[in-house]
Amino acid sequence: MSRWEFVGRTDELNRLLAAVTGEAGRGLFFSGSAGIGKSRLLREGVNALPTDRFAIWSIAASATTAALPFGGLVQVLPAEQPQGLSPAGILRWALNLLQQQAAGRRIVLAIDDAHLLDPPSAALVHLVARAENATVLGTLRDGEQIPLPIRALWTDDLVEHVELTPMPPEETAGLLAAILEGPVDAGSADRLGQLSAGNPLLLRELVHAATGSAELKRTYGIWKWTGRLELAPSLTDLIDTRVGKLTDGVRAVVELVAFGEPLGLHLLKQAADQADVETAEERGLISVIQHDRRTNVRLAHPLYGEVMRRRCPVSRTRRLQAHLAELLEQVGKRRRDDLLRVAVWRLDSGTAQDPAMLLDAAVQAFTRYDVPLATRLARAALNADGGSDAAELLATILMFADRPEEAIDVLDAVPPEPGDERRLCRWLTVRGMVSYWGLSRQSTVEEIASRVKQLGDSADQSRVHAFEAIMRLHGLDTTTAVRLSQRVLDRPAAGVAARELARSTIAYVQAAQGQLNRSGTAIAQVHSAAGSWRTDMPYLQLALELARGTRLMLTGDLAGIDAIVADEFADLAGAGDFRLGTGYLAILQAYAARMRGQSDAAMRTSLGACAVLATSRVYAGLAQAERAQSAALRGDSAQATAAMAEADRTHAPGMAVLYPWLEQARGAALAASGDLPGAVKHLGDLVDRLRSDGFAGHEVHVLHDLVRLDRAGMPVGPTCSDGGRRTAAQRLAELSERVDGALPPLLARHAHAAVTDSATDLLAVADDYAALELTVFAAEATSQAVQRLRRQHSPAANDARERLAGLLGRCDLIRTPALQAGAPVLTEREWQVARLAAHGAPSRAIAERLYLSARTVENHLQRIYAKLGVTGRAELWAALRSIPGHDGGDAG
Repeated sequence: MSRWEFVGRTDELNRLLAAVTGEAGRGLFFSGSAGIGKSRLLREGVNALPTDRFAIWSIAASATTAALPFGGLVQVLPAEQPQGLSPAGILRWALNLLQQQAAGRRIVLAIDDAHLLDPPSAALVHLVARAENATVLGTLRDGEQIPLPIRALWTDDLVEHVELTPMPPEETAGLLAAILEGPVDAGSADRLGQLSAGNPLLLRELVHAATGSAELKRTYGIWKWTGRLELAPSLTDLIDTRVGKLTDGVRAVVELVAFGEPLGLHLLKQAADQADVETAEERGLISVIQHDRRTNVRLAHPLYGEVMRRRCPVSRTRRLQAHLAELLEQVGKRRRDDLLRVAVWRLDSGTAQDPAMLLDAAVQAFTRYDVPLATRLARAALNADGGSDAAELLATILMFADRPEEAIDVLDAVPPEPGDERRLCRWLTVRGMVSYWGLSRQSTVEEIASRVKQLGDSADQSRVHAFEAIMRLHGLDTTTAVRLSQRVLDRPAAGVAARELARSTIAYVQAAQGQLNRSGTAIAQVHSAAGSWRTDMPYLQLALELARGTRLMLTGDLAGIDAIVADEFADLAGAGDFRLGTGYLAILQAYAARMRGQSDAAMRTSLGACAVLATSRVYAGLAQAERAQSAALRGDSAQATAAMAEADRTHAPGMAVLYPWLEQARGAALAASGDLPGAVKHLGDLVDRLRSDGFAGHEVHVLHDLVRLDRAGMPVGPTCSDGGRRTAAQRLAELSERVDGALPPLLARHAHAAVTDSATDLLAVADDYAALELTVFAAEATSQAVQRLRRQHSPAANDARERLAGLLGRCDLIRTPALQAGAPVLTEREWQVARLAAHGAPSRAIAERLYLSARTVENHLQRIYAKLGVTGRAELWAALRSIPGHDGGDAG
């Protein structure tokens, strides 16, 4: 970790290089805060300039040389200067000296920290900038006094002046991945990025501190920051330098904001002297931000708060938090978040005495999917004699914090009183949820079903039946699940949460059965009623997302997946460590990336899902299955096989309904390992199972997997009345009339085109796949068309190869059996010859470069043409680019 790889800043680097190499040749100065990356950007830009065209002098100005005449240019000018010259004469002498040493090349003068230049050096830099054959580059730190000759560079329009902004989140994540030599969990990258405020220097210090502790861990190849922020002494010193000495009043302002941000300006002015507030803002310690109709105050940098909170004595911390709570209670809790803020301040200050307030705040935190905060508040409510309501809420939250054993202990400590049917209803559903999903006890379903008879109230019965129904669904008893769910919907007394949970269950079954339109309608109803059920049953969101995500994957609606991955729930779940939510959404995101051929993102995201779900068995097997699919897409059979082994180990029996995804992934892993007969048999058996279970929505996709393996004519299913069996293509055609959406007919067309060997139809299908962003399917259909055109010696083969090359160019590395089946096999020597010839090298030049005879080169070319099915060099480049997975396919 001694030197970080230069990542990001592409636009800024290109702008710097253009300032030197462009026609105008104007210079460029970057300004920004300390550690923002100015010096590194300048250094990378200068290092990229060719020294045969430019005479480059790099200068690092410093405080030690700022008081010496020409001290800033001591690295450029000779130690002895001519005597007797006027100040102007010395400047002219120095410029002439640089021009002599440049020897006709363009002068590039790069000054880091130009604000520290002494006056004569600054004057010389200005003079150089005015020379016709010179360009000046530099960096400046915000808030520093800039020498007038330097400031005049952009006021006189000699150079551009650009403010270097913090690194955006995606570049911060890239920088983290580069230094840690592996991808970083999205939540960890976001938090580190927020704490560093996009400042590479601060980010470096944070990562140094984290890697020196046990808080940064690697799971399934993904780095995850799991614990408390560590502040190394160097980082604390850096922040101390920025904050500086504070008066008692200003310190009080900063501390109040540190414990209360975002803090309303009106509250801060009541708690502190207005002059101190203004001083803190002038010094850049706090920022006043207008948000909607409220004026909020935040610290100018997130790390200021970390340092201030840790250094504040415990007694003063508790006093400040209690004071903040009192102030907000006096003005009234007018905003929805105010209750939560007061509860946290009361809890942290030791003044929380109202269990009802703590319980309401815990519900609100859980509604926002902030699992750690909800756990703290619910436990505090229970400890403050919050009773069974607090116990049930705490147990529910502990279930989603992957602590089911503790959740059971909490519940069993407060069993319902005999005759209290409402309490029994809530206790049964919460305990059943923890037992079934948290502890994987399948017997839970029958236990709940047997005890529902103890409830006389129709609403209570409906709530229990809704839970039983979704358990039955996950256990693959879909008939009972639908029957129970419909019973709930038919009862007017059923509560909103119970009804929408039942509707989510039905929506999932409808999607799996291919009733995608009805499923979509039901999902929309559940979503529209969210305001009514979220406080009562926030985890219903998981049932909604499972139904919605399944439907979107089965319809091939990648834009729809993008939308829910970017929805508010994704942000809340990520920020609140709601792992089942973030893990499942990551699976969806990986699926969409895989369908688009973005195998790098698919692999990275699926590994992230595996890491997030490593301690929870609910979706762990599904995440591993997506990892297997992503690995198979890349032709990585070893990882695909390992992922399936993990899927089998971690998949919960109580999530049997997910078997189509796992078994489809197993088929892909078998195919990637080269066992095509095994893959075909497995997929054929899976088709039979899906047909038996009535999962037509899944069946069309598995049948299409057979088509992708060039088995569209394979017999599937039972023997028909005429004594024959339907082929995969015939079954797809049949299902295309039963399964909703535009995708099933397209899959059926693909199968028909493959069976009839119609290259024209295959290319038309590929175009339709591409329009849906199903790039992998489009490339495979095009590859199948190329194979048929080559066999037919059709002149249209070259155009098809161009189309295939274009599709593969949109993808990362992909090596599927369908793409590899028709790919010609060239020897390494043939690849060398082919790449050079495709880029226009004549045979004699190729022979000289490879130490061959010209005749040998021609013989190689003839064999290459025959293997690729081309007639000459003109078609060679497209043919090479249409071969997937070879490092010479794109480069030449």
